[in-house]
Amino acid sequence: MDSYLVAIDNGSQSTKVLVVDQDGRVHASARVGLRPYDTIAPGRVVHPDDDVWDSIARACTAALARFDGDRSRIVGVGLCTIRFCRAYLRADGMLAEPLLSWMDERVGRPFDPAAAPDARWVTSSSGYIAHRLTGERTDASANLQGVWPIDTRSWRWSADPAAYAATGMPRTMLFELRDPGEELGRITADAAAATGLPEGVPVFATANDKAVEALGAGVADSRMLLLSLGTYIAAMTVGDGPEHGAAYWSNFAARPGVHLAESHGIRRGMWTISWLRRLIRSDDAADETMYDLEGVLDAEASGVPAGSDGVAAVLDWLAPDDEPWRRGAIIGFSGAQGRAHLYRAILEGIALTMADNADAMSAELGLRPEALVVTGGGAASATMRQILADVFALPVRRAENDDAAGIGAAICAAVGAGVHADWATALRAMARQVPAASPGADAAAYRRLRPWHREIRTRIAELSRFAVAHGPGTEQSRSPAADAAGKGDER
Repeated sequence: MDSYLVAIDNGSQSTKVLVVDQDGRVHASARVGLRPYDTIAPGRVVHPDDDVWDSIARACTAALARFDGDRSRIVGVGLCTIRFCRAYLRADGMLAEPLLSWMDERVGRPFDPAAAPDARWVTSSSGYIAHRLTGERTDASANLQGVWPIDTRSWRWSADPAAYAATGMPRTMLFELRDPGEELGRITADAAAATGLPEGVPVFATANDKAVEALGAGVADSRMLLLSLGTYIAAMTVGDGPEHGAAYWSNFAARPGVHLAESHGIRRGMWTISWLRRLIRSDDAADETMYDLEGVLDAEASGVPAGSDGVAAVLDWLAPDDEPWRRGAIIGFSGAQGRAHLYRAILEGIALTMADNADAMSAELGLRPEALVVTGGGAASATMRQILADVFALPVRRAENDDAAGIGAAICAAVGAGVHADWATALRAMARQVPAASPGADAAAYRRLRPWHREIRTRIAELSRFAVAHGPGTEQSRSPAADAAGKGDER
């Protein structure tokens, strides 16, 4: 008889919920868009009101309404949320102020109690949602990236008092930690009423959203290179430990004791496609039709030649802390190009930038990847997959389910609930890849375009530095999320 897992995948732009069986088959799903960030003050970027919880409650309700199986066979919930966020909670466990986005400058700084006088607890997005679901004060250790007093070797709170002084977080304000697959608590009556989840079902810890994507995509060793095509884009592979390098940083994986090496990334990657979509259609809906226009643009862009007839996109829309003058740019217009050229140029900018970042990481680690696995919303684009195969000169595989993070969350729940005996068994049963693209006729063109685009990125950075130094209205708030982790930028 089938057992079912509910997977909650809360990303930067939407929340997805899947109902999955022990073989990774999806029986029901729903997606609810998040509202635009609230940026009411310089450096402050928050999710308005209680938007993350509201989107999770709505998506759970919708997915379970579409599930025609036996709800009594739901044995666990896997909870995956956005990394590098921070939540300040009152004594009653409710938000003292809206959830801080990974782009909020405060997440890269020590906690300041004077700035949040109502805060009794400091936790991550997963800790807050786990508390709303279960009433317990527990959090996923593998979601604590950035400024937290955590020991990255033990995956537990540090034994060094200096770590608490450096982060401004007393141990008494922090939740208890749980590893991937460990129980966070059980669905309360109030949470059941809000979400439709069965009361008493256990909720299991996963990890940060990028790591959970890697798990759900079946990336089990360093022969595979994962490219996560979300709001924040990064390349990842299984690493040796928590150490960092010049071209990569170390991230908790969604399996206990395992780490991922993660390249430098693009802070607003597929976000740029959403931006273009909103420019074209200003009445963009926050429901499951919100991505329909992207399918139209994707088909149009497939007919545009490699190089987008000279249009090039530089994706520094959100500048890194160490180079705050960087700005995004789209150049090369002659009057002959249209929206399909813009769309393809953005995809090419992502592929060409990330190929350089991934090559630098692989060279430092001494690896030669044999395949590229793509996940995230961008993986749905056939044009993107072919561009990546041509630029990386690697076969591209795709997670069988578009929501790899959802499958990863379901795997964590399946191991925690005892549906599968161990991680290896769960991966074999639930995480599957399918061939998606092979290098084709444009591979030679992209070999020539790589140094061209690299030089454009360099020159745009120089031009941006001049523009910021001498132009009006160029002050941009800093977003230090992943710099706190030691390397690069963050989703």
